Amino acid sequence: MSDPALGLLMLGLIVIAIMMGFPTAFTLMGLGVFFGFYAFYVPGEYWFDNRVFDLMVQRTYGAMTNDVLIAIPLFVLMGYVMERGALVDKMFYAVQLVFRRIPASLAVTTLVVCAFWGMATGLVGAVVVLMGVVALQPMLRAGYDVKLAAGVITAGGTLGILIPPSIMIIVYAAVAGQSVVKLYAAAMFPGLFLAFLYVLYVIGRAVMNPAIAPPLTEEETRIPVPDWMRRFQEAYSPNMASGLVRSLLSPSKAVAIETENGPLTYRQLLANTAVMLVPFVLTSGILGLLWWYIVIHPQTGAESAVQGIEQLGAPVADSADPEADAGVATSFYITFAVMAVVAAAMIVRYYWRMSAERLQVVKLLSSSVMPMALLIVLVLGAILLGITTATESAAIGAAGALLLALQARTLSWKRTKEAVFLTAKTTSMVCWLFVGSALFSAVFALLGGQSLIEQWVLSMNLTPVQFMILSQVIIFILGWPLEWTEIIIIFVPIFLPLLKHFGIDPVLWGVLVFVNLQAAFLSPPVAMSAFYLRGVAPAHVTLNKIFAGMMPYMLIVIICMILMYLWPGMTLWLPNYLYGS
Repeated sequence: MSDPALGLLMLGLIVIAIMMGFPTAFTLMGLGVFFGFYAFYVPGEYWFDNRVFDLMVQRTYGAMTNDVLIAIPLFVLMGYVMERGALVDKMFYAVQLVFRRIPASLAVTTLVVCAFWGMATGLVGAVVVLMGVVALQPMLRAGYDVKLAAGVITAGGTLGILIPPSIMIIVYAAVAGQSVVKLYAAAMFPGLFLAFLYVLYVIGRAVMNPAIAPPLTEEETRIPVPDWMRRFQEAYSPNMASGLVRSLLSPSKAVAIETENGPLTYRQLLANTAVMLVPFVLTSGILGLLWWYIVIHPQTGAESAVQGIEQLGAPVADSADPEADAGVATSFYITFAVMAVVAAAMIVRYYWRMSAERLQVVKLLSSSVMPMALLIVLVLGAILLGITTATESAAIGAAGALLLALQARTLSWKRTKEAVFLTAKTTSMVCWLFVGSALFSAVFALLGGQSLIEQWVLSMNLTPVQFMILSQVIIFILGWPLEWTEIIIIFVPIFLPLLKHFGIDPVLWGVLVFVNLQAAFLSPPVAMSAFYLRGVAPAHVTLNKIFAGMMPYMLIVIICMILMYLWPGMTLWLPNYLYGS
């Protein structure tokens, strides 16, 4: 058997071994050592002098000195601290009240919380299990179709590996030699767009067939407003915004109102007024930050972003053409003006219709959603604007998650130990995978397997579009028996050298792979999200029903990939705008 044929045999054996249940990392190392021993074999040489052992040491050292991988344990710790801190229950209830009037409100709430929680944790298993505990029973009690409920949780739970900060993106960046920062920027819009497609699908199905997602009862949609708020409205105004302002100027009526803890105090009035201003402050802050970053300090922002990219070894484009800069500035001013007008209209409408129910919803959101939202914005904003590296932002995220859990008083010493243990377990798994993959890929290339595949692909005379379709179809098929870790570590490096020949942007191709690998969690027989949900679901929610519920979302993934390829600006606009082409 020729050496290239041995390389293909290696590739076939690793797939068979993984499907049989052998540990991926140690199987990669075992096959690498076995076939590498043959490749380096010299007759008459002692077996312990074989160069495959030197290669193993070198590849292990090279994988473990990869600075990009330092961000993995920190982001994983951030995720597990939030998951063990049990911060999702109040969030689900608050978001449910926001969407209570739309079709399939519980399913939409589940998808929104999954997307948000996925950004906070990046852990598919944790998100699916959490939402299975928090959201599945309310949907079933409300009369939702079992397949719809199961599909929403399993599909929404996979968004965590696509929407930054994602562990999968860091792993791909280390394998492909790309910038984590640019990949985060590139994956932002596609991840949110896929979540939006999921929401559209759920609402569309509920509108066409209301029986699968019955409307909630009046009891389930009632907002728990304290009695003192009702009395406050009678004393001042039905509009809580004007009433609170008037009460601060003339508190005599307010202090006579009794609450559960005694008379209403001036401090409570100030606190409720501050909560009422949260939407205004957040909207103004976001618009102000955009204006500051792009108009007032564009040069400072660009220089810091370039420095952040250069620290990770990514190429930075030269300064753009002045005419192009003027076009970008004009488009920003128009976009900013539209955003400002829309935001102003929404704010005016919001405060014009400020009722006690709406104020109570804002209070619930402020206590359950806003702290984590601010932490995520801080972490991602610092990365995307080049203020910190991915590793530094991961450290900020881990520390912030710990503080949030401590502030909520939900993180006991036992749960802290569990979070640290699970972080060490997940990180060691990824590191061993890198070591095994580094040795396996080196021996595979040494035997000529990589060259043989490249020659085969080039001999087909494919166009870039045909190669893009072929590579994504292969990865889609591999997602049925394999998990994303094996695909990224083993098979993605086979395609990477061919991207340059076909003139395909590795960032665009990589984000297409990220979206494609959503199917790896939704495709039987190794659909891990289905098994995660089955572990916490009632007995009548069988695997067959869960699999049936996941199938439509695989089609949505394919539609999303087609739209991304037809409209590459969805992926490339943000990284190109922030860091250049």
